[in-house]
Amino acid sequence: MHVKHITPILNVSDLAQSFAWFGKLGWKKGWEWGTPPSFGGVNNGHFEIFLCLDGQGGRGWGDHPATFGPESSEVAEKGVWMSVWVDDADAVHRECIEHGIEVTWPPTDMPWNVREMHIRHPDGHVFRISQRIECAPGTPSAEGA
Repeated sequence: MHVKHITPILNVSDLAQSFAWFGKLGWKKGWEWGTPPSFGGVNNGHFEIFLCLDGQGGRGWGDHPATFGPESSEVAEKGVWMSVWVDDADAVHRECIEHGIEVTWPPTDMPWNVREMHIRHPDGHVFRISQRIECAPGTPSAEGA
């Protein structure tokens, strides 16, 4: 198999609300399909995410407000998890707070040499916003990076 592109599909309960939520993060509504619309896509650069109204996968969240750490249960989460790589996780965090987006894990330097934060879509999908950070020379992660 030679993969040319992967497009995740999120099950959403409200297409317009999802377009607006992604808009707060700088994503643009790319298209919608159906009368009334039941499928659509958002774009950021050459990346795209499909949004399917009430179908194609699960959605929802567990009983824990956090998505990482001792106050969380990753196995209880029901929505899709995606890792999104950015240049500045702290800038994204500030934008999320400004726009009222639920942050479930604040920007934290993780032992795997990533500064990471988590946000949750209104339908429970979790986005791991990650930024590579420098590690000390000679460490295993520095050698393989």
